[in-house]
Amino acid sequence: MGKKRKQRETEVVAPPKKDMSAEERPKRTLLGWKDKSEEVGKESDSSGFRNKEKVLVTCSRRINFRYRHLMLNVVSLLPHCKKDNKVESKASKGATLNELVELKGGSSCLFFECRKHKDLYLWMVKCPNGPSVKFLVNAVHTMEELKLTGNHLSGSRPILTFSDNFDKDAHWKLLKEMIIQIFGVPKEHRKSKPYHDHVFVFSIVDDHIWFRNYQISVPHNEADKLPRGGLENMTLVEVGPRFCLNPIKIFGGSFGGPTLYENPFYISPNQIRALDKKKKAGKYAKKVKAKTRRKMHELSNQLEPDEFADMWKE
Repeated sequence: MGKKRKQRETEVVAPPKKDMSAEERPKRTLLGWKDKSEEVGKESDSSGFRNKEKVLVTCSRRINFRYRHLMLNVVSLLPHCKKDNKVESKASKGATLNELVELKGGSSCLFFECRKHKDLYLWMVKCPNGPSVKFLVNAVHTMEELKLTGNHLSGSRPILTFSDNFDKDAHWKLLKEMIIQIFGVPKEHRKSKPYHDHVFVFSIVDDHIWFRNYQISVPHNEADKLPRGGLENMTLVEVGPRFCLNPIKIFGGSFGGPTLYENPFYISPNQIRALDKKKKAGKYAKKVKAKTRRKMHELSNQLEPDEFADMWKE
């Protein structure tokens, strides 16, 4: 008898098991359901540069009430700024303010320094490596003082406009760049609104920087609604505050360092007050000289005795 053939063991291939686990649900947010594909797309878009500018705004001790109100107006215009306690105006204020900016996580500083309860100086500084600019602030008018009709929403982003003079010299270009970085509200900042409804105007007149704040007024009637780009019917209404910046010096470091630029036309307020005192003192000296001249004239030209002076004394 022949041998029986061995039966080949049939290899059974197991079918792939179906994944019975439920699919991941999209995340729920305040704006609706959020898919992962959208998150990946947004992450790839946000991989570029993101402006994280934060500004520390503070002032020196013994500041005047008017200048303190101006500082509060500036704070209300900049939603990306942080206000801090007063700092003593000493030689070591630079190191103190640099530490404060670092603790607050900021990158810039606006320091309002008051001297003699009369003069206001503004330090505009990029921390911690500079540069820094020192201004003398003149022609201060706060919002409470002006009482203008303009009004815009707090936290909205401003449009920065500059006059053509900022592109002439190197120091004006540097000041323009610093103003853009400090006064420009970062996009998508958590305290800012995602639209523009007011304008910051910086113009140079007589080597001074003049600041104005205007509301963009658009008609809201259905008949007067504007199409996109219809700027003819838009108007500007001033809001305030107003002030004038006279640049004194530009330093290479933070609150000091090598002097990059010095204003040759700057005259300190102390010198102006001293000249006024000299003028007033000159008026008094003229009066004293006139009195002495009158006395010398009377002594040199004496009147003859009157014959009838003693007539009625008897």
